[in-house]
Amino acid sequence: MIQRAAVISTGDELTTGRIVDTNANYLADQLTQIGIELAAVLTVGDVPERLEWAWRSAAAISDVVISTGGLGPTADDLTTATIARLAGRKLVLSQQVVDHIRAFFSGRGRPMPENNLKQALFPEGAEIVPNPVGTAPGFRLPLTHNGRAVQLIVLPGVPREMKPMMQASVLPWLKANRAGRAVYLTHTFQTFGITESALDEAVGEVISADEARISFRASFPEISVRLTVQADPESARAQLEALAVRVRVRLGEYIYGEGETSMEAVVGKLLTRRELTLAIAESCTGGLIGHRVTNIAGSSRYLKADFVVYSNEAKMRTLGVAQSTLDRHGAVSEACVKEMAAGARKLAGADLALATSGIAGPDGGTPDKPVGTVWIALVARDLNIARRYQMGGDRQWIKLLASQAGLDWIRRYALGLELGKSLPFRR
Repeated sequence: MIQRAAVISTGDELTTGRIVDTNANYLADQLTQIGIELAAVLTVGDVPERLEWAWRSAAAISDVVISTGGLGPTADDLTTATIARLAGRKLVLSQQVVDHIRAFFSGRGRPMPENNLKQALFPEGAEIVPNPVGTAPGFRLPLTHNGRAVQLIVLPGVPREMKPMMQASVLPWLKANRAGRAVYLTHTFQTFGITESALDEAVGEVISADEARISFRASFPEISVRLTVQADPESARAQLEALAVRVRVRLGEYIYGEGETSMEAVVGKLLTRRELTLAIAESCTGGLIGHRVTNIAGSSRYLKADFVVYSNEAKMRTLGVAQSTLDRHGAVSEACVKEMAAGARKLAGADLALATSGIAGPDGGTPDKPVGTVWIALVARDLNIARRYQMGGDRQWIKLLASQAGLDWIRRYALGLELGKSLPFRR
């Protein structure tokens, strides 16, 4: 029975940093949800000796080893041959897979290179895991390692192929062969405006270590808080929800969303629910806020316009910022962002308007307005407010943080929360 798993991600593109390994994250999440502990994740390049070391190491600490990558037709795809050598099995050709590959190419009107038949070779005794999307099936192979029974599961490295195979074939098999009845359930809170250390203290005040595993993921500019409980299926859901209620009460307005979501998605739902329309006026953020807002499908229901007015001339000509305002206070000022927001709201005919102006650096700062100075304004029929923030980090960080803070202002307005609170913006 399966209690513990290890994951192997293969490919020189991973060990050289050319791509990010998203497969391991996905597999870890799927395993946790069905109550299988993940003992380790190993990332290894396309070198036979290192691949064999990874498989031996993973098999020594787990009941099942899941590998992604190395099933293609090229010379550097070495996974199947390595496992056959490790297991002492010969490679056999599956005519069923040969027919599938030929039909795959024929259906697309393309000739099949003969090296694709390499993908129809499997260690003797392997059970094939069908690939409904591509040409490389996976396989499952039982193995005895140091006197222990270990299951090897091999899948392609392409996420759009690997994930359907996991859902259709691998996860049902893992659930049927999982040891014990206990399941792992998780709940994630997305937060903004509170530091990781403050989150740790706050959550630790309401949840003890024996009630749930608490983990934090700082992914600038937000921090996720994840609760994980292990219990029998009948009580796990109720236990997790009871703990989640405590976290909601303790963290309150710092939680902007739950589950896998983004600030812009939450803002879009709130604007839609309240039937509010939005205009944006951006200087230092250079269109980033509008870009994030329009990443959400259906944003045309609430976004009226996004004005990127980088120069003083554009601020005056497009949004009606007064020359006297710029002469007296400068573009990075309370007066300027308020006039930017008011002009954008009027020009777009929106219910509310957000404006940003600041110094993203690395140059342009002064003693009175150092790099990282950002003014944010929000104007609506019942509101005209602006605040200054001093943000840390490089140019990209300052722009991203300013966009997150601006979106958070919209969220807070839609929920009737206080705006302009001091936030821990430094890295």
